[in-house]
Amino acid sequence: MKKTTLAKLATCIILAPLVATPALAQSPSQIKQNKAWGSYNHKTAEGKVCFVLSVPTEKLPVKKGNSVIDHGDIYFTLTKRPGQNVRLEPQFKAGYSLQENSKVTIDIDGNKYMMFSRGPDAWLENPAEESAMVNSMKVGSKMKIFAASRRGTKTNYTYSLSGVTASLNDIANCK
Repeated sequence: MKKTTLAKLATCIILAPLVATPALAQSPSQIKQNKAWGSYNHKTAEGKVCFVLSVPTEKLPVKKGNSVIDHGDIYFTLTKRPGQNVRLEPQFKAGYSLQENSKVTIDIDGNKYMMFSRGPDAWLENPAEESAMVNSMKVGSKMKIFAASRRGTKTNYTYSLSGVTASLNDIANCK
């Protein structure tokens, strides 16, 4: 995906929760693109926020019946909020509402992690697994995410992990 598309997507990700306070919002700045992962930062009323972001290399299913499936904007982030004591929070963002009370499964080269969902977003069920998951991402080659849409369509996404370590290094000193 082109750098400008990732930058626009990053802006949407960060600004969406800040719509109520537009005077405090600042567009994210891309620090660097490292293969499949980009690193970004921006300032909010609560302090600086840094994150890494990637989009899937594969989205399945492609079709349902005779219709091509529009997955919308799908991405995965690891976010650091030093002012709020958030180290690296993994988040999956679907371009559609996820099935209510459903679980999202992440498989990183055989290491599995469970996420709970709310609307189009999913976060780790057990925050104590965040470090283990990030470490799996650093040494892994690909990450697969399995989810279900509100309508029950089973979806899965493949992400390359190439560049995630370099992008995390870009935000290591985020303060």
